[in-house]
Amino acid sequence: MQRILIAGANEPAVALIDLLHEFDQIQVVAVIDSDPHAPGMIAARDLGIPTATEFPPFREQEVHIIIETTTDTALTGKLARDENDQTIRIPAKLALPLIQQFRDQKELIAALAQRERAFDTMVNSTHDAIIAVDEQGIITLFNKAAERLMGIDAADVIGTHVTASIPNTRLHLVLESGVSELNREQLLADQTRIITNRMPVRSEDGQIVGAVAVFRDITEAIALAEEVTELKEVKSMLQAVIDCSNEAISVVDANGIGQLFNPEYMRITGLSLADVVGKPANVDIAEGESMHYQVLKTQKAVRGARMKLGQKRKDVMVNVAPVMVDGVLRGSVGVVHDLSEIKKLTEELEKARRIIRKLEAKYTFADIVGKSEPFQTAIEQAKTAAQTPATVLLRGESGTGKELFAHAIHNDSERKYSQFIRVNCAALTESLLESELFGYEPGAFTGALRGGKRGLFEEASGGTIFLDEIGELSSSMQVKLLRVLQEREIVRVGGTKAIPINVRVIAATHVNLESAIAKGVFREDLYYRLNVVPIHIPPLRQRREDIPLLSVQLIKRYNEEYGRKVEQIDPLALQSLCDYDWPGNVRELENVLGRAIINMKYSETIVLLNHLPPLQKRQQQTDSNVAAMSIEGNLTLKEAMEEAEKAIIQQALAACKGNRTKAANQLGISLRSLYYKLEKMEPENKT
Repeated sequence: MQRILIAGANEPAVALIDLLHEFDQIQVVAVIDSDPHAPGMIAARDLGIPTATEFPPFREQEVHIIIETTTDTALTGKLARDENDQTIRIPAKLALPLIQQFRDQKELIAALAQRERAFDTMVNSTHDAIIAVDEQGIITLFNKAAERLMGIDAADVIGTHVTASIPNTRLHLVLESGVSELNREQLLADQTRIITNRMPVRSEDGQIVGAVAVFRDITEAIALAEEVTELKEVKSMLQAVIDCSNEAISVVDANGIGQLFNPEYMRITGLSLADVVGKPANVDIAEGESMHYQVLKTQKAVRGARMKLGQKRKDVMVNVAPVMVDGVLRGSVGVVHDLSEIKKLTEELEKARRIIRKLEAKYTFADIVGKSEPFQTAIEQAKTAAQTPATVLLRGESGTGKELFAHAIHNDSERKYSQFIRVNCAALTESLLESELFGYEPGAFTGALRGGKRGLFEEASGGTIFLDEIGELSSSMQVKLLRVLQEREIVRVGGTKAIPINVRVIAATHVNLESAIAKGVFREDLYYRLNVVPIHIPPLRQRREDIPLLSVQLIKRYNEEYGRKVEQIDPLALQSLCDYDWPGNVRELENVLGRAIINMKYSETIVLLNHLPPLQKRQQQTDSNVAAMSIEGNLTLKEAMEEAEKAIIQQALAACKGNRTKAANQLGISLRSLYYKLEKMEPENKT
């Protein structure tokens, strides 16, 4: 083994250390330099080679070769004095050029190796099969694609003669003739059909030094052509489907450029294909932002966006979704709905619903849930009343189910196959209510229909009319209703002729009519006409044992409405419901359970206590406020409750900045009930 000492630790020394370290028969015994932080010193220490800043005597160290990589005379001079006769000393002027040559060769070898790897990668990555031979016909190249097509391993054929290893080859003929054979079709042994190009390889002086064949399986090309044909058919079919659709459809590519539009889209926007195809996605927008661009940016669908399209500024609503192919965004498709047509259809639907509401009673006694004694008493009274033509007065707080009873009474009576008409006496102004109830003659007032109009009493002839919130009627309307009940006839607005009617009247109110009579706001004679069969529907707090049954029924209903699978209510949650006083009655229970189910996760099947709002806290706060007002103001309990209700409604309206819909939701009552309560408060607010 040759023992070598390196004098000098500059950059050339680093290259020399790396080179010598690769040889097993060479040992670098030390690296010496006056600078301990020189690059060569660091490299030597990393490899475990001893280092020193001064040159020690080495006559006994068996150093065979000293290589100088420095021109430091202080160091090299000492080396010259201390070396023995058997040590070979290579000065820097000889060593440095050799080291540089070694470095250049190493870089050249690395570059050639890199080029060879790149060539191999390129050749073996191509889809085309490649076979190359030298001037003797010996195979020198056989890539992966050739292995796959020929069913032969490259290791078995490289170095062999092409005619011995490749059946039906013509490369040896190309070597002899020097003429290329292009686009030749050929059948392989396994009946695979290929298309091939064979060409000679020439040197710089034009001599043939080899040949190469490049070929591919044309069955793939045929399959590709078939796929293209299928794609064209699919596109044509898709275009036909889109063109036949009643929905307006627009399609853009990944850059937001218009590609596909159907005739319905052209009709709604009033644009031509030339106006939108190949144009940016926002070219058709008159007002608003392009949802195509938003979807392309976020890759998330957008639904229900409003905007105006085209020259006519058509008011539309759009739904846009991304088009993903193998996880890659390729564009987006939008469906446009003409809101003017939707509005027209909605109006027609609402008109139909109004007709249905007038002609049908939806509920029967089977829909009324409750087993408590006071509630069962009310049901029995209603069933008895249903068998008579007598006027029925349904009494009870808001939300107790008075309208439900009215439907059930009608459906259990002899009039069930005739019309059922519901009228909310508190929702209409006095003049409008009069014309709706009694009808009017032609020209009775400005805006009256040319042929006049039949009133709801006439429409309900032979059936039932349900007068909800009868306690809200004005004094003049009370007089007119009293005449209808007494004489069983009506007179249209603007008319003089009495029209007989055959109508069963069911009235309902949450107002204390006896107190209203005492205050002079409700006629006593009308009260007796209405109060023929009075039925008191108890509030929910007086029939708490019905809460579990009602909860089960409501959970089933909300499962259908919200697409949930709630199975039951936790006992603690049920107890909380039973302990609450329910000022909003069944309607409030519906609100609370509906909100609870909406707040539940889709995987949850049991309504827990934490899903419910803090009912007990609200009850205690309300009770304490009522008690305080009753004690401090010498009010009766009823008056204190009314004052508390007014205060709570005013607080809710203030918190919601006057938004009555939000206030009703916050209070847990219907918007209709809120309007009723506000109208009751209004006279006092004006004084």
